[in-house]
Amino acid sequence: MENELNLATLAKYFSDEDKAREFLEAIRWPDGPVCPHCGVIGEAYKLQGKSTRPGLWKCKGCRKPFTVTVGTIFADSHIPLSKWLLAYHLLCASKKGMSAHQLHRMLKVTYRSAWFMAHRIRYTMTQEPLSSKLTGVIEVDETYVGGKLRVGPYRAKPYMRARGRKPNYPSVTSNKAAVVSVLQRGGKVQSRHVERVTAENLKPIVNQMIAEDAHVMTDSSTVLKGALVAHKHDQVNHVAKEYVRYEDGICITTNTIEGYFATLKRGINGVYHHVGKQHLHRYLSEFDFRYNSRKEKDGDRTLLALKSTSGKRLMLRDSRSVN
Repeated sequence: MENELNLATLAKYFSDEDKAREFLEAIRWPDGPVCPHCGVIGEAYKLQGKSTRPGLWKCKGCRKPFTVTVGTIFADSHIPLSKWLLAYHLLCASKKGMSAHQLHRMLKVTYRSAWFMAHRIRYTMTQEPLSSKLTGVIEVDETYVGGKLRVGPYRAKPYMRARGRKPNYPSVTSNKAAVVSVLQRGGKVQSRHVERVTAENLKPIVNQMIAEDAHVMTDSSTVLKGALVAHKHDQVNHVAKEYVRYEDGICITTNTIEGYFATLKRGINGVYHHVGKQHLHRYLSEFDFRYNSRKEKDGDRTLLALKSTSGKRLMLRDSRSVN
C-alpha cells in the first residue's frame, strides 16, 4: 500500500468490501481485535465457513461474535463500507465541505442515504470537551449564518415619513443563526450555536473554555466585553476601520478568527446553501474539525476522523432533533 492515503489509493485498494474491512480493522485494532462486549484485546479468532458472513470474529473470553463495525457509526448500515471510506475522505479533504447531493452523485447512493451519511460523519467529528482551558492569546467573536431577509425595500412609507415615524422593520439578523467561536491563536477553535448573543449566554462558554490568565482579543462589541470582565481583554475598533495594532509587542487583532468565519460562511453559502438551525451544531463540528487538523495532510485527516468512529451511534430520528 502507498504511504499517503488519497482518493487514488482509496479507489485502488478499497474498491471491494474485504479490503475496506481489513483497512478499518487495521485502524481500529492496531494491537489485535478488540471485543466490543468485554474489552479483551487480541483474544479473538476469525470465523470462517460458507454460512458465516465475512469479517465475523468470536471472542475467546465472553464467547460472543462481533465485527469491526460493532459499536461504531457504521453499525447496522446497509451502505457498503468502501463507500463509507470514500465519503469520509471526500468530507475531510474538501476544505469547504461537500454537499449530500454531490455525495449522492459520486457514491451512487440515494440522496436520503447520502444526507444521513454526511450527518453521521459530522457527528464523529464532534470534539470532546476540552481537557484543559485554552491559554495564551485567545480570539473571541460572533457571526451570523443565514440568507438575506426578504422583506422588500428598506424605506419608510410616505405617511410614516410625514408623521415622523420610523418604519418597524425587523433586524437584518432576525432570521439568522448566531455562532460564537473561541480560537486559540496558533491552536484550536471551538464554535457554538447560541440563540442570542448576550453577556449572560456567553459567560458560561467563556468560563468553560478560557483560562483566567489568557489574553483575550475581541472587536468593539459591548456584549463580549460584558462576558470577559474577569480576563485581560483588548479590543480593536472595526467601526473606526481599526483591524490591527501593536501594544508591548503583542498583536491585537481578530483577523485569525475572521479568517475562520470566512471559510465557514463560504462553505455554508457556497456548498450547503441552507442549514437548518437544528443541524447547525453538526456543521460547526465539521468546520472546527477541519480547522483544528489544518496542518495534517488530507489522508492523515481522514485517518484521524476514522479513529473517532468508536462508541458513537446516530439514528435517523436523532439526526433530525435539536442539539
